[in-house]
Amino acid sequence: MVSFMNNQKQQKPTLTGQRFKTRKRDEKERFDPSQFQESIVQGLNQTGTDLEAVAKFLDASGAKLDYRRYAETLFDILVAGGMLAPGGTLSDDMTRTEYCLFTANEDLETMQAYAQVFNKLIRRYKYLEKGFEEEIKKLLLFLKGFTESERNKLAMLTGILLANGNISASILNSLFNENLVKEGVSAAFAVKLFKSWINEKDINSVAASLRKVGMDSRLMELFPANKRSCEHFSKYFTDAGLKELSDFARNQQSIGARKELQKELQEQMSRGETLKDMIAYVREEMKKTNISEQTMIGIVWTSIMSSVEWNKKEELVTEQAIKHLKQYSPLLKAFTSQGVSELTLLLKIQEYCYDNIHFMKAFQKIVVLLYKADVLSEEAILKWYTEGHVAKGKSVFLEQMKKFVEWLKNAEEESESDEEEGD
Repeated sequence: MVSFMNNQKQQKPTLTGQRFKTRKRDEKERFDPSQFQESIVQGLNQTGTDLEAVAKFLDASGAKLDYRRYAETLFDILVAGGMLAPGGTLSDDMTRTEYCLFTANEDLETMQAYAQVFNKLIRRYKYLEKGFEEEIKKLLLFLKGFTESERNKLAMLTGILLANGNISASILNSLFNENLVKEGVSAAFAVKLFKSWINEKDINSVAASLRKVGMDSRLMELFPANKRSCEHFSKYFTDAGLKELSDFARNQQSIGARKELQKELQEQMSRGETLKDMIAYVREEMKKTNISEQTMIGIVWTSIMSSVEWNKKEELVTEQAIKHLKQYSPLLKAFTSQGVSELTLLLKIQEYCYDNIHFMKAFQKIVVLLYKADVLSEEAILKWYTEGHVAKGKSVFLEQMKKFVEWLKNAEEESESDEEEGD
């Protein structure tokens, strides 16, 4: 073992010698795209506007040319006709072709055909996938260097590529660049991009792709800070014929506001704020964000139930829940002034007890507590029992409530007969 270690140590110097040789060999092969560019430009000049022929030429050239090394050069030529200098201008000293995306016809059909060229190329040479996404990100940063027509074509193409799943929606990050946003370039580009994307798919598919990479909540960043409001966004995109997108953004905005509100409420509970202050805060938020009482009671319920560490034992959790809800019943009462809010709360309780298995047996006790605390009325409970419930755990919960409901009905009948006697 010792002699083996010594041998290893003695061999070390020759290893470094070999490394040095490799470095020297690498040095010879300098990064020089000019020859590569010549070949691509020549091929494109020959194939001209026949995009089928272009796709075939690119497919065949991949076997002879170093696509892996000169990916950026390849994509620059296909889009702009030659290599792009920083900022988006064409490098002067190089050969270029007139046959590229930027010189093509500015219509959807041509852009769809170009998208197919890129699609075939990347399917054939999978290793180009990452480089292609990087290229699109770079091109979006160079938008100010392109003409309006070039931007339009790029926007249409990008929308189609997003719809086809050739690139991820994270490329939109480039559009949040301050200089592009400030001059309105980002928003104008986004209109064309989303139009062609929605045209290929639909708003639900677009929404899913945006959510996947967390872009759904960032669309407002297409505008400068002083115009970053839901109203401005909505008007801009609705006027541009993209009402679906403005509705989606509005919805995202309110989802975001609800999450923030819930988080803040939970923090207030953990800080031990008074119920009076919490009620005032929630009322203020309702006014500010236009949230209905029906939606708000759901948020309040979730906040209350999320603000505590629940016991894992079924027999103990019911007791703990009753104690906790008794403390916060005034908060629930403040936002159940309408029958529809009471019913919403009952459904939230039903879903919660079903989704959290330890609470399955607690449902009836929670409802009775909130009835006694004047949060839930007998009308709401009876409506829930007869027709208003959802399927989740229905048989278990209806069975639990049977006796209490009978008692409610009897009490109602007795009070009615008492009234008749009084008359």
